[in-house]
Amino acid sequence: MSRARDVVDVVARALASRPEEVDVAEYERRGDTVVELMMAPGDLGRVIGRQGRTATAVRTLASAAGELDGLRVSVDFRDD
Repeated sequence: MSRARDVVDVVARALASRPEEVDVAEYERRGDTVVELMMAPGDLGRVIGRQGRTATAVRTLASAAGELDGLRVSVDFRDD
């Protein structure tokens, strides 16, 4: 489990109205680490934010945390 995954998990749970439904997965794709955030459809809009500003901030934080571990990180948002 990387620091990037932990950062995404903490931020998503803080923003969600139903933090118990937040699920964060991590896997490798083409040499990069992908952190996948899954949450309730209503909460996903809160994490994405207006014009995607909050999502951009989450991606920036995850990338910075990934650099500490020597990883290239991207974040995918899903509303299954």
